[in-house]
Amino acid sequence: MDSNKRELLSNGTGPVSLDPDVNPDEEEEKQRLISQVLELQNTLDDLSCRVDSVKEENMKLKSENQVLGQYIENLMAASSVFQSTSPRSKKKSGAKKKGEK
Repeated sequence: MDSNKRELLSNGTGPVSLDPDVNPDEEEEKQRLISQVLELQNTLDDLSCRVDSVKEENMKLKSENQVLGQYIENLMAASSVFQSTSPRSKKKSGAKKKGEK
């Protein structure tokens, strides 16, 4: 066996190294760190997929908002309620006509 390679065996109590120079506590810490790294990689992958789906949903909603905005503008343009009036046709509601008390 190559002295640079380490093989781990599980004896039910945790990893055991065949290399006599390796401290069992160090080997256990290494395995724990490897597990954490793998878990974090999986979490990162899940978050990346979630970001992609949220971006896609955001693009769809922006497109729908543009369509609805244009629809509202068209309705407002077609409605006489939202048409601007000239200043001459406006009457002041608080002003009294001649002869009124």
